Amino acid sequence: MASVGVGVRSMTEADIDAVSAVRVRGWQAAYAGILPQGYLDAMSVEADAARRREFFAKSLGRVENLVAVDADDAVVGWAAHGPYRGEDAASGEGELYAIYVRPDLVGSGIGRALTDAVLASAEARGFSRVRLWVLADNARARRFYEKAGFAPDGVVQEESYDGTLLPEVRYARGPAGR
Repeated sequence: MASVGVGVRSMTEADIDAVSAVRVRGWQAAYAGILPQGYLDAMSVEADAARRREFFAKSLGRVENLVAVDADDAVVGWAAHGPYRGEDAASGEGELYAIYVRPDLVGSGIGRALTDAVLASAEARGFSRVRLWVLADNARARRFYEKAGFAPDGVVQEESYDGTLLPEVRYARGPAGR
């Protein structure tokens, strides 16, 4: 599948419902068999959109939200990045907080277009390095990030999902591939 006709632009408040649909459906597809099914089943586009509206207004200027859109300007993917949030953050480091593509379009190049846009923005913002966290068992996402030039940096943490602790691996790369 090719991503012909897909563009990347800044997210607007009008995109929130569509972004939440991509995000929730993306979680449910990508993490099936990894996260507890009850956790995934409890996710709601409406609840996510309500949280996203509140967060969107508060994060302007710090977090950059990008959307991938098709030829009709319909949202088909979303990514968010900004300053690295870890306690061990060095000055000037960025973080790819999230990236999701509509599940039926995974593998079409949309994720790559979003990643390229995030890395270009990170470089323009002066970030010396971009980090991200990925579930250790999410082999597909790990392959995607590695193809994009990210590599594990040796840091692992655990996150709890409905009481189930799952390891996450931190990846990093320079915005220009350094």
